Amino acid sequence: MTIFDRWFGKKEDSAKNVARDRLRMVLQQDRSSIPAPIMEKIRADILAVLCKHLDIDEREFDIAVEREGEAVALTANIPIRRIRPEAA
Repeated sequence: MTIFDRWFGKKEDSAKNVARDRLRMVLQQDRSSIPAPIMEKIRADILAVLCKHLDIDEREFDIAVEREGEAVALTANIPIRRIRPEAA
């Protein structure tokens, strides 16, 4: 880790980030009544399809399931770096 990383807090695979991601998945599962293994499979499938056509920052890729009454919505935050040349 460089001194700049220490100053600006850039630690990509820190235990804090891993714990935050796991907690987020648990909370999403609780809110949506979709089992965590299925949510992880959905996330992996969506990411695999998108990566065929787009260069995506996988560390920042995030999906969430929100429930409001009887309605359930799947939202995604997809940081696109570029379109793959072979996809265009």
